[in-house]
Amino acid sequence: MSDPAMSDPAMTGPGRMRIIEERTGAVLTLTMDYPARRNALALALREELAAILDRVEGDAGVRAIVLTGSEGVFSAGGDISSMNVAGAAAGRDRLRRVHRVIRMMVAGKTPVVAAVEGWCVGAGLSIACACDTIVAAEDAKFAAGFGKIGLMGDLGLPFTLPGRVGVSKAKQILFYGAQIAAPEAERIGLVDQMVPPGQALSAALEKARFLAEQAPLPLALTKAILAEGLDRALETERHYQSMLFLSDDHAEGRDAFLAKRPPQFTGG
Repeated sequence: MSDPAMSDPAMTGPGRMRIIEERTGAVLTLTMDYPARRNALALALREELAAILDRVEGDAGVRAIVLTGSEGVFSAGGDISSMNVAGAAAGRDRLRRVHRVIRMMVAGKTPVVAAVEGWCVGAGLSIACACDTIVAAEDAKFAAGFGKIGLMGDLGLPFTLPGRVGVSKAKQILFYGAQIAAPEAERIGLVDQMVPPGQALSAALEKARFLAEQAPLPLALTKAILAEGLDRALETERHYQSMLFLSDDHAEGRDAFLAKRPPQFTGG
């Protein structure tokens, strides 16, 4: 599949922000390409990903998806510079829009394989955990640093992470925000397959080709069964996180991050 953005100079320079699509047979590869922010999941990028996934839901020719990031990084998380939520309604709408992506990845008909190189943190970790399989390079690094900016894990992470590593380990990842190297991530079940650096995409494509050759309906129904409870979890997350967007601690965490200083949280 050709990428229309490739012909637009504004979308190919250092300030580009786009999803690159590449179709090979029944496998669609989606590459998050926002190098200025190390593929941070800015709202515009999330909207583009949602539109693509919505289109794929109606395309019987796409039997598997591979999701990856450009320039050796999966995703550095949310775009903190754009986190300026004006009110509770705006916060709920922000989450409603991005939850479309999570619902289609976790409960949609098409299996999704993540190919992780480099950093996979914050919202990037959430997106990876929404995939059915995570393939990671040996030098990939994972973390959930939401607490550093006064927020809780979102984009379905409180639902998907315990499903991978168990509730106790999920608490340690979400509470402490510590960096997890790929070998440890594989050991605890956060990563499904570890490969040499630079080979995550090729290994993910191999898995996607296998999935594309399977009967699609059993895969779709299995995803649907395993996603039971997702809607309730996302609605609860939407309620809690929209409140946190308006908290003093989030404002302090955001300002401290942008100023590159330690935050001083007060519980407000």
